[in-house]
Amino acid sequence: MTSAVSLACVIIDDNEINRFTLERAVQRHDQLTLAASFPDAVEALSYLRGGGQVDLLLLDIEMPHISGLELVKLLPNPKPAVILVTTHASFAVDAFELRVVDYLVKPVSYARFCQAIAHVTEQHQAALPAAPPVVAPSAVAPNDISATGTDLFVKTNGKLLRINFESVLFIEALSTYVVLVTDKQKHVVGGTLKSIEDRLPFRHFVRVHRSYIVNLHRVESLEDNMLKLGQHEVPVSRPYQEELTLRLRAL
Repeated sequence: MTSAVSLACVIIDDNEINRFTLERAVQRHDQLTLAASFPDAVEALSYLRGGGQVDLLLLDIEMPHISGLELVKLLPNPKPAVILVTTHASFAVDAFELRVVDYLVKPVSYARFCQAIAHVTEQHQAALPAAPPVVAPSAVAPNDISATGTDLFVKTNGKLLRINFESVLFIEALSTYVVLVTDKQKHVVGGTLKSIEDRLPFRHFVRVHRSYIVNLHRVESLEDNMLKLGQHEVPVSRPYQEELTLRLRAL
């Protein structure tokens, strides 16, 4: 049994009611302790740069002086886990760029809050996931993804969009979304990385991290456990290193 994780949490939100709601949610959760709560990012940044202990930031996006997205870029290393909490779903792709753990849209139910915290605590656990199975095209769920040759139809923005997966560099998990990254654009698709992985009929798409699946045909180099794909770099976690090396050598 994995021991319970205890996370020091900092809340940053300029809305007093929203801040109070998050404080109550943190206090109810047995794996969180409230280290500090701030009404603006400037004061919070001073606390963080001054050595304030924090494992997790619950961070509003739209705030005066410094936005939540800007604050994430200014965080000192080592950076804490970040969960963005916002009234708008339109920031999802920007959040993906900053590699936040989760993205909550207000009003946030306590159940959804607990789901987000579970994503954070998973990062603190040492369990090694089993190698992903190869799924035959016949196992594809037509309501989510359907395949024809090298193309897949994926549901994004309320419509089915045909994507040539040879153009996809990698797939990254973001909260209850995944993002398909190509050379030219990103497609935000509903669902978890595991649900997408189970439906991919292409053997050259390989999990290399709990948050990433890459297209081996588009890998340019591997150095210091970082894969280079076009203008992007993707980390390779320890459980997947040996299998990835073997797969790359077999290409």
